[in-house]
Amino acid sequence: MPPIRDKFTIHSKAVVCQDVELKGDITVGAGTIVHPKATIFAIAGPIVIGAGCIVEEGVILVNRRKEVMRIGDDNLFEIGCRVECPSIGNFNTISARARVHHTVRISSYCVIGAACLVVPTEDEILDEYTVIYGPAAERRIWSGRGKVQEADLRRKHAEYLKEMLPKFNRLRRGDGT
Repeated sequence: MPPIRDKFTIHSKAVVCQDVELKGDITVGAGTIVHPKATIFAIAGPIVIGAGCIVEEGVILVNRRKEVMRIGDDNLFEIGCRVECPSIGNFNTISARARVHHTVRISSYCVIGAACLVVPTEDEILDEYTVIYGPAAERRIWSGRGKVQEADLRRKHAEYLKEMLPKFNRLRRGDGT
């Protein structure tokens, strides 16, 4: 297997801390925030992260497939989660310590609860508004109530991070450094 060539394309309005581990072909969209100690590995194929996403500490994003791993806009990856799925829609929340296997494709407005393990044996597409919760990874459909309030809260969270992270961390630029 040939060595992985690093190529980072980071939008000028994105906030990516220097202490992030990046490997492979990675594109980070406008307004996306990547906390220190996050890991993004494009092992087999590239990873494209959309606009306005928040990737917190200890998050591991991995693409083991040859196809492009597409992450939509306004997604929240909470502390310590691991995501390997090839496509993620918009406005999803992957909670702390959750694990999502590479056989899952996530639509939009889905929530994977804290410490949930989503590992189906064959390829699966999560419908929009799916909520996975509890130790047995039970599922239900969210009504969508409170969607506007959630968006406002996430926007305020992003504004705060854009102000505070550069004060205490060095930032990474898009030239692969």
